[in-house]
Amino acid sequence: MTAEMTLQTNKNGLATINVQLPAKDAGKTAEAIRHLLTFGGQEVHWLNEDGEQLLSIEEVFPDMSPAKVLRGFRGRDGMTQLELAGKLGIAQTRVSEMESGKRRISVKMAKQLAEIFETSYKAFL
Repeated sequence: MTAEMTLQTNKNGLATINVQLPAKDAGKTAEAIRHLLTFGGQEVHWLNEDGEQLLSIEEVFPDMSPAKVLRGFRGRDGMTQLELAGKLGIAQTRVSEMESGKRRISVKMAKQLAEIFETSYKAFL
């Protein structure tokens, strides 16, 4: 199948480019178009089906850090630092250091945390 494109310009001078192509190629093509527009100086925003702007996690939570994620998951589950430390087999002070950002969360530790909180380990990196 070949790709099909249409171009429409509205009365405000804005153009809509509509592209139809095989679904398997859509992600790569959209990303390539985004890079071209960005390179051309355009600010690109993804929209949902209702035309609402989608925001990245960084845009919604600009000060998010692995330490805050850990604190949030522990709080969500109503777990104390001591209880989490017991599940991890470490001292409570290490949990405190990870939550305050004084101790980096290693990949190994992130995987242990992911098992406890039933989420992706990437959330803690």
